[in-house]
Amino acid sequence: MSRSQLVPGVELVTVPGRGLAVRTAEGEFLSVRTAGTDEEALLARLSGTAVAEPDDELDRLVRAFEDAGYLADAPRSPGWPADRRDIRLLGDAALTEPLAALLRTLGAEPRTAVHGNTSPSLDDLSAADPAAVVWCLDGPVPEGLWDAADRLPERGIAWLRCHREGWQAYVEPLAATAGDVTSAHVRARRLAATPAHRELAAYWNGPRTSGAPVRLTAPAAALLAALIADDLTRWITGVADPAGLPARRRLRRVDLRTLAVTEHPVLPVPDVAPQPKQAG
Repeated sequence: MSRSQLVPGVELVTVPGRGLAVRTAEGEFLSVRTAGTDEEALLARLSGTAVAEPDDELDRLVRAFEDAGYLADAPRSPGWPADRRDIRLLGDAALTEPLAALLRTLGAEPRTAVHGNTSPSLDDLSAADPAAVVWCLDGPVPEGLWDAADRLPERGIAWLRCHREGWQAYVEPLAATAGDVTSAHVRARRLAATPAHRELAAYWNGPRTSGAPVRLTAPAAALLAALIADDLTRWITGVADPAGLPARRRLRRVDLRTLAVTEHPVLPVPDVAPQPKQAG
């Protein structure tokens, strides 16, 4: 057999009086009809702990597992490419510090810089040609702050970002090539999707009056860092996303009170065609 081991997340369980069942990666249970095959031999084969003697019925069952996508070769974890370890982090330390720690454990070499409400130029952002730029804000995004960074994919530099609005945080889609979803696209889509678009625009642009400030907890910061690190790692190592929306078309909203994450599809906003000139 070309594949002989259950993929991560798929497990076999022996059900008293009913035989074997598969627990899929999605958490569903499926019965296994062994048709008299030695269950211990099947378990040994699928666990990768033993190679049984040739057996047509056993081979048929193993092929069925392979055809269903439940088998794989011995798992290999792709390493971080040596030539793409340079990751530039900008923004607030409450978010960039846990993110930097995660990225180091994964094999990246993050460089952290702090910027206020003035956007660095595109040349500054792309200096030294980092593999990606990640910008995290512990607050709303001021108008125009990310305009230059939105052009990073045009230079082959991935662009990731997140920000907080009160008790809600947003992890925006990874942009890797020209034509991907930018922060400007996300703002336009969010304004178009709410009847309170004037209020939302005013909130973004400020000023805002608040009472006791929202404190970003360590678990909330760790969750946001983990979501960004996972998106970046999958893109840079070429590991496919699991079931769900692709990272380059997915806006994630995190409730910082409960740490619940919801996903929303988002597409680029096409350029507006110029108005045709009227005949004089």
